[in-house]
Amino acid sequence: MDEEYDVIVLGTGLKECILSGLLSVDGLKVLHMDRFDYYGGESTSLNLIQLWKRLRGSDKPPAHLGPSRDYNVDMIPKFMMANGTLVRVLIHTDVTKYLAFKAVDGSYVYNKGKVHKAPSNDMEALKSPLMGLFEKRRARKFFIYVQDYDENDPKTHEGLDLTRVTARELIAKYGLDENTVDFIGHAVALHRDDRYLDEPALDTVKRMKLYSESLARFQGGSPYIYPLYGLGELPQAFARLSAVYGGTYMLNKPECKVEFDEEGKVWGVTSEGETARCKKVVCDPSYLPNKVRKLGKVTRAIAIMSHPIPNTGDSHSVQVILPQKQLGRKSDMYLFCCSYTHNVAPKGKFIAFVSTEAETDRPELELKPGIDLLGPVDELFFETYDIYEPVNEPSLDNCFISTSYDATTHFESTVMDVLHMYRMITGKGC
Repeated sequence: MDEEYDVIVLGTGLKECILSGLLSVDGLKVLHMDRFDYYGGESTSLNLIQLWKRLRGSDKPPAHLGPSRDYNVDMIPKFMMANGTLVRVLIHTDVTKYLAFKAVDGSYVYNKGKVHKAPSNDMEALKSPLMGLFEKRRARKFFIYVQDYDENDPKTHEGLDLTRVTARELIAKYGLDENTVDFIGHAVALHRDDRYLDEPALDTVKRMKLYSESLARFQGGSPYIYPLYGLGELPQAFARLSAVYGGTYMLNKPECKVEFDEEGKVWGVTSEGETARCKKVVCDPSYLPNKVRKLGKVTRAIAIMSHPIPNTGDSHSVQVILPQKQLGRKSDMYLFCCSYTHNVAPKGKFIAFVSTEAETDRPELELKPGIDLLGPVDELFFETYDIYEPVNEPSLDNCFISTSYDATTHFESTVMDVLHMYRMITGKGC
């Protein structure tokens, strides 16, 4: 271990594994360490016995749930946008050869107490029960504007500069009502709260285009895809990629202590009495707790069920977004469901997550609107975890720390963090 590396990566969460893969492909000498004896860190996948141990404190799950090894329960469950940034990174690095993906059946939105399919284009807008006749026409015009919009072709801009016009102003031009704005902003553009309304509209238009392009890519019922056997395969696939390009992996390395010189710059990492030297350190917040601050908490429920979520057209995999306004909250709630068709549970079993940013200390009550949509459940667990973000200045200490995983059930915010870190570490785009 007493060698010199360009970068030492601490933690094998998905963000750290993607970075270690990308940096190895770039020709950097990478050492990747984890205090645990398994891959994935916070974003690991658990079998039923491991899940029981973590959330029930015993290793004897009931027999009626089926064999433990047939479960792959993701601790940070997120779907991937079929045409999104993560899929582009997977293809760019050739990691796709280690993974098999399957389209996700449905994308829904909660509105006035009911679950509806999220309309993503002009044709779906005309069919959607979310709007009345006149509103459908207005929404159709708006969707056509978004579909035709090309950043590089001013003829498609209709005289609007979307880097200056806010989303609120753009929406007002089409006369859309509050209800329509709610599902477009949260279930199609995937904004987590309503701050986007007063920001430049270009971001919202790009997000809506990504949604409809992703939907078109697989011709499925949703814009999302998900790996067979769950997300636990992803960190390992990037770890393999890193190893192919000469990266070194060490699991089960306790007390990885980051070493700094008198100027506060990192120069190495010590574990079990040995020190590896390095120019830069990449890690999750748990390895440098004095360089991060707590942002809040994510609270969630994990359910094992024997049926699909009601009112989702018998979807075996689905996302339902519950916009903040519908619930009188400050942030959205997310419902994620996957099943045996993605090989994450035994035949006939479904795994659902309801997650949100905690606004109270009572998860059972706070998550009730999402849990009520599930129907009968075989087992229900609750869990809360803290979210941290870095407060250090990487240009001064050469430490690049990822932000904790948020409550969203899709990957776009996670990958944006990874690419932002990659640009800071290397000084180039991805």
